[in-house]
Amino acid sequence: MPMSYPYVAISKSEVPRASLPIFQHLLDTYASETNKVISVWNELQPEDLSFRPHPKSSSVEEVMKHQLLSERRFFGEFLGTPVPAPAEVFPPSASPEAYAQRMLQLALPRFADLAPKSQIWWMEVVPFFDVERQRIWIFWRRVLHTAHHRTQLTIYLRLLGKKVLPTYGPTADVTWQGADPTTTTEAAGRR
Repeated sequence: MPMSYPYVAISKSEVPRASLPIFQHLLDTYASETNKVISVWNELQPEDLSFRPHPKSSSVEEVMKHQLLSERRFFGEFLGTPVPAPAEVFPPSASPEAYAQRMLQLALPRFADLAPKSQIWWMEVVPFFDVERQRIWIFWRRVLHTAHHRTQLTIYLRLLGKKVLPTYGPTADVTWQGADPTTTTEAAGRR
């Protein structure tokens, strides 16, 4: 049985084809990472929003808000794609489900905007904070930033005693026949 999720926010059929096949992995990865974030957020409950593992740590809700705001900034300011006004980013109510739904609502239109982009557009160097980078580099930095915050909340799930879903492979809570995690030198040495 392959890795599967109880809920898939963005199905493969909803991901448009990139104008050039070489860029399809960008759209597919953005969908996959968005699905993973939403799956993690859906494991949380409203009473978890204020949880922080340390006084200097962000709360669950602060991480969710940052995720939505920083995606808006990356896609709008740095990549130059359409985004809503900052005041329109948060959901009307504060719950993990509402934040997850809002993430989906914000992500879906980005596919239609990114799919037709040309190689020239992706490779163009544009401002990024106080430096300049190619748009494709900025996009991958966004994906890494998203993975960082998803991992943050995955750790919070464990600290809250909640189930941790697989993101790239099995977890202590979810595994399947054929899962082959690399936890031994033998597994790492396979070719």
